[in-house]
This record gives sequence, C-alpha cells and structure tokens, in this order.
Amino acid sequence: MKDIIRPKKVILTNNPKINEKMIQEIIAEDPSIIGLGDLVLKDKERIQPKAGRLDLLMQDPDTNRRYEIELQLGKTDETHIIRTIEYWDIEKRRYPQYDHCAVIVAEDITSRFLNVIGLFNGFIPLIAIQMNAFEIEGKIGLLFTKVLDELPLGLVDEDEEIQEVTDRNYWLKRGTSETVKMADRMLEIVNSFTTGYELKHNKFYIGLAKDGQANNFAIFRPKKNYMNLEIKHPKNDEWDKIIEDKELDDMGYDTKWGNYRIRLSKGEIKQKNETLKELLVQAEKYRNG
Repeated sequence: MKDIIRPKKVILTNNPKINEKMIQEIIAEDPSIIGLGDLVLKDKERIQPKAGRLDLLMQDPDTNRRYEIELQLGKTDETHIIRTIEYWDIEKRRYPQYDHCAVIVAEDITSRFLNVIGLFNGFIPLIAIQMNAFEIEGKIGLLFTKVLDELPLGLVDEDEEIQEVTDRNYWLKRGTSETVKMADRMLEIVNSFTTGYELKHNKFYIGLAKDGQANNFAIFRPKKNYMNLEIKHPKNDEWDKIIEDKELDDMGYDTKWGNYRIRLSKGEIKQKNETLKELLVQAEKYRNG
C-alpha cells in the first residue's frame, strides 16, 4: 500500500546527523517522549561532587518523585550502570525528602545487561529504556521503549501478618463516625459487583478481605473531615481522564505503591457512586484477574 512505508533502522553511535547531546536536548524539551509521564525538567548536565555530570534530572510535579536519567548511545556497559546508580545515590542522599528513581536510556540494552540490572531491581528503583531510531523520508524519528520497569513493592497486604490489627473504635478516634461510615459505603459498592468482601481494620488503613484473606485492591483512610481512597491500578490515560472529567479530588498517583489516590468529601460517594464503582470494578479485575 502506498500509504504504508517501512522505516529504516538507524544506528546512532557515531551517526553524523544526531548525537547524544541532541537527544538530551530533545528529551529536555519534551520529557513525555520517554514514556514516564508528564515530567518536568529540573536540571541537565547536573554536576555531581567528584562524580561527573548527571545527564538529566526530571521531577513528577504531582508526586514530587525525581528521576535521575543517564543516556548512552550504543550498547549499555558496566560503567553506564555504575554511573547511573551512583548519580541516583548521590541525589537521594542530598535530597532525601524526595522519592528517587534511576533511569538508564540506551540504544542497545542487551539481555545480559538486563539480567545484571535486574539483580539491582527491588533494592534500587531502576528503569531501563531502549532507544531506537528510524529514518523516515529523510528524517530521523526516535522511539523509546521501557524494557525493564521498576520492580513494584509487595502488595500492601502481603505483610499484614506483622501489621498491628485494630478495630472500628480505633478508626472512630482517628476519623469520625461519618468518615468511617464512608468506608462502609465503599464496601457496599464493592459487594454490589462481587461478593464476600469485608473490611479489615489495620493501624495505617482500612483494607479489604475475602474469606479471611486480605485482598487490597482498594484501601481507605478516614480523616476528620474526609476520607482518602487509594485504588491499586497502573497509571494510564483512561483513568486520568475519568478522574479529571468526573472532578474527583486527585491527590496524585503514588508511583512507589502503584496507587491512585483520591480524596472524598462527605456526601461525595453518593454523588459519584457510578464513577467510583467503575474504577473499583477495573481495579478488582486487575488484581484478581
């Protein structure tokens, strides 16, 4: 077909048309191109004490999470991995008030180095992004693909055997009768599309349980004047649009735990019942298949 063309793969190492500095500028101008969300550029060529320069420092404006990003044309090598982790560690120590994530962007991330990087994942928040270049009608297009995602932390219920179990009275003191009843209402919504769930009161949140086992695709934190709802689901444009269009009070996506965070005021659950149900149905399906 005339409307379909086959792009030509381009190797960027020693390419006369494009170099690492140009790619750095492209990402700095439009951070979303690398697929980590709507990030904001904080710095580039950031000087590291006795350790060179960090290519790019990005920040998520909603969660204040920072990404230490290192670029490399050609194959990933040992020095690239070590440098990326070193810069991440320096920034983490200098600015401990932020959550930090190391990001490797390279043209060729081999399976061997994916295995090496994977050894750190879980101990060091680390993301690997492969960069491919294609020539289309004389122009070069860049495609960024996440080949190794940060290993998610254990689900919030996996350590509940060491959580301090509380009861309803504990939460009545932390919140109010009205906000605790909001958790009851959320449970009713859950059991309207599935069955057998009950609330499980823990020290830091009210979770969900089924057949005596924690199953926290959503958790609730009653406060004095509102209730925080956290729903476990991968961040995506569809959910972002629903939350924005339905005017839910978005508290920002928790990248560390993989939760959407929503603040619900008194009476809002009734007003936005169908929207909340829609999100909970998808979260339950994602968690339990």
